[in-house]
Amino acid sequence: MNFPEELKYTKDHEWVRIEGNEAFVGITEFAQRELGDIVYVDIDTLDKTVAKDEVFGTVEAVKTVSDLFCPVTGTVLEINEKLDGNPELVNSDPYGDGWMIRMSVDNESEVAELMTAAAYRELVGA
Repeated sequence: MNFPEELKYTKDHEWVRIEGNEAFVGITEFAQRELGDIVYVDIDTLDKTVAKDEVFGTVEAVKTVSDLFCPVTGTVLEINEKLDGNPELVNSDPYGDGWMIRMSVDNESEVAELMTAAAYRELVGA
């Protein structure tokens, strides 16, 4: 399994790519494998401030629906429109075209609390 070193991770299986004072967020390769085929991504938090660990949306797979938890506090600036017609991008390219939201980072100290790739690999036993 792939866990890019430049990303940060959460215990809830989201990944975070920090770019300046913004973050791109998606779910990890491990999470998408556990969920199976993704059929729908529902995110309705555009232009809303979401606190760390609050739900920012849901992802629906063939057999289950799973909440998406915000890794840091900030405002959702963009939702990946590619997922509207192609939710399977979360399965095929979880760290690339399968990203879910772009958000501001309101509290830099929360970024420091996120897991490294090594810590996340240990969490999932990879």
